[in-house]
Amino acid sequence: MNTIIKWTFLSVFAFVLVLEYGCNPQARGFALPQGDVEKGKVAFFDLGCNHCHSAGDIEWIGNPENIRVALGGEVQTIKSYGELVTSIINPSHKVAPRYKESMTTETGDSKMWIYNEVMTVQNLVDIVTFLQAEYDVVPPPAPYYVH
Repeated sequence: MNTIIKWTFLSVFAFVLVLEYGCNPQARGFALPQGDVEKGKVAFFDLGCNHCHSAGDIEWIGNPENIRVALGGEVQTIKSYGELVTSIINPSHKVAPRYKESMTTETGDSKMWIYNEVMTVQNLVDIVTFLQAEYDVVPPPAPYYVH
């Protein structure tokens, strides 16, 4: 009998935790203000992100010496809000393997400009909101053969 009560209590406790934290990803840490796609597009352009990146209908305007990275488009995994925020405020945190050689310094740091002292928090959340809207998640190609 005691075991049944313990398992019931643990099940209810786990259910409450899932309801409280599992359904609301913002509840696990901090919550940033809402972003605006159109303001994000403007901030992306105003901060000169398009010197190295293209996204949506914002064209890359760099020159041959500049890095060129297209953002958005079809991807097989979701670009989470946290990943995009981290990529902007700490670009050296994670550099895609295909860019390791050409887009990092000799010490392995990203060549991306650091905007932390220039960009407002609202600029950041607006740019992330704009970028998230530019990604389309598609299923990975699966080998399927018809006999």
